[in-house]
Amino acid sequence: MIAAMQSGSPRQRCARSFAFAFAFAIVFAFGVALGVAPTAAIATADPAPSLPRLVSLNPSLTAIVERLGADEALVGIDDYSARIAPALADRPRVGGLFDPSLEAVMTLRPDRVLLVAGLEQESHGASLRRLGLAVEVFENERYEQVLSNIERIGRMVGQEARAAERIDAIRAMRAAVEHAAAGRARPRTVIVLDRSPLYLVGGETFLDELLAAVGAINLGAEVAKGYPRGSLEWLVAAAPELVLDLSPQVETEGALAFWQRWPSLPAVKSGRVLALDATRVSLPGPDLDRALRELAIAVHGESIEMAIDRALAPRSAP
Repeated sequence: MIAAMQSGSPRQRCARSFAFAFAFAIVFAFGVALGVAPTAAIATADPAPSLPRLVSLNPSLTAIVERLGADEALVGIDDYSARIAPALADRPRVGGLFDPSLEAVMTLRPDRVLLVAGLEQESHGASLRRLGLAVEVFENERYEQVLSNIERIGRMVGQEARAAERIDAIRAMRAAVEHAAAGRARPRTVIVLDRSPLYLVGGETFLDELLAAVGAINLGAEVAKGYPRGSLEWLVAAAPELVLDLSPQVETEGALAFWQRWPSLPAVKSGRVLALDATRVSLPGPDLDRALRELAIAVHGESIEMAIDRALAPRSAP
C-alpha cells in the first residue's frame, strides 16, 4: 500500500491520497490530525560528526536509514515516518508526504533531503534546491530499485557493510522462496490496497515481482501497471482464487466477512481471503525478505516455511 501512494499519475496519486487515509499505522494519514507540536518547538540532538544531517520525506527511506543503524542522522522526518517508526517519534516532523513545510525543513539545516521520485515530492525537491539545499531523489517502484536504495543510503551514512548484508539477505530469501514454490500450484491472486474505491497491485511493481517470486499469478497486472483502480465487476469476472487484503478497512471489518458479499468469487468459496499487515508487506524498504516469507506463507500455507528454511540452510551453514 505504501508503494501505491508514491506512484502513478498526479490524478491517481491525489485520489489515492484520499482513498488510503485511515487511522492505523500502515496507511498514510492524509487528513488525519496527528496532534504534532510545531517543528520549531521540538528539540533534537545533532547527529554524530561522521553522519550527515538528513531530513527524510518518505517512510521507505526513513526505514532504510533506521534499519542500517544510522537513525541518529535523521534530524527531521515526515509525519507518516513518525507513525510507522515509534523509535523516531521524537524527531522533528516536517509535514505530510506531499505537503511538507519547506520552512520546517530549512530550519533543520539538513545536509541532504531524501525523497522519492514522483511529481508531488520532486516539485518540493525543486523548491528546496532553489533554497540552497541538497536533495536526493530515489526511485522505489521496482525490486532492484529498492535494493539499489539500500546500497546508496548505506554509502551515504557510512554503513556499506550493513547495507550489503541486508541486500544479501533479501536476495537469499527470494532465491529460497522461488525454490520452495517451484512445482506448487500458482493461484490466481489479487492484492487489494483499498476497497472503496478498489485499488490493486498492478504490473511492473516490486509487489508484482514478489508475487511472481512466491509463485502467484497477479491478476492486477492485467488491469494496468503500477497501482491501478479496478472495479468490482472486473474482480468478479477475474475470478481470483486468492484475495490478499491489505486495505485500511481490514481493521474495522475482517477480510473474509467483507468479501463474502460476492460469494461467486472462487477465493470466497474456498475461504482463501486473507488479511495481511501492510506495514510488513507493502513498504518498499529494507525488509523485503520478511515480505517475501509472509507472502509465500499466505499463498501456499505454513507448510512452505520449512521448505524455505531448508533452502536457506546451505547459505547459513559454517
